Amino acid sequence: MGFPGTWMTESESVVYRVVPKCACSTIGQIMFYSDHGEFFDGDIHDSKAGLHKWSQEDSKPKITQNVVEHRSYAFTCVRNPYTRILSSFFDKICGIQRNGNYYRGNLVPLLIQKYGIEVGNPDDDFQFDQIKSFRRFLLFARDTIRWRKPMDPDIHWSATSGHVSTFVANDGTYDHIFWTEKFNDGMQTVLDAIETPNKVDLKTIPKFNESEGHGPKRAHPVEDYFDDLSMHLVYEMFKRDFDLFKYSFEDPANKMPIGEIDLDEIHAKLGGT
Repeated sequence: MGFPGTWMTESESVVYRVVPKCACSTIGQIMFYSDHGEFFDGDIHDSKAGLHKWSQEDSKPKITQNVVEHRSYAFTCVRNPYTRILSSFFDKICGIQRNGNYYRGNLVPLLIQKYGIEVGNPDDDFQFDQIKSFRRFLLFARDTIRWRKPMDPDIHWSATSGHVSTFVANDGTYDHIFWTEKFNDGMQTVLDAIETPNKVDLKTIPKFNESEGHGPKRAHPVEDYFDDLSMHLVYEMFKRDFDLFKYSFEDPANKMPIGEIDLDEIHAKLGGT
């Protein structure tokens, strides 16, 4: 399997396991800047040079050797399952992507037809019942994760623990896992532990939210989107995320972690998956 979703600076100062919808655009840009003294011009996911990525064939042997030998500091970033799945809905289901189309072509028409989801229209400010539509999306997401129907689960709403586990299962070792909700503290811990060609000052780094602005804005507090059935579906999909990354399942309004991440527990429980 190797190390899918893994990025590494060209200087090999640091290794990062990408988790979609968990500040990955900002982290990638920080890594790029730390090597080159400038940000990548565009979405960092589109870069083909300046950053080693597992998706680039010539990067695979370099990443493999580094990770297996644990030559560099390795980290990842996680997020509350409630806000992550909600963000995925507004970005990937309701939003118009950079190419001017809906995400994955015929996915949204499929959801409209089979699940009764509404996504609104950019011309009328995306006016639709967000709560009703999101709850129907949760049924679809659960179907993809539990039964792999009508399609395999997408990386943007598949479990964070699943992404994190591929690194561990192939003999990778994390030095740090931090929360999106405490981003500056977590990222500073990483920067303090490594040496980079260019110094990074987090106070001056913009947040690179590549999904912002091409879909509707959330109209209600997070907790309003989750009734008892919705919470049950989220727990069914993301139980391991709540447990390992220390988020509260009982309170969707509380996006902050309620405990400390135990790296030994992460490596022990995810190493065999």
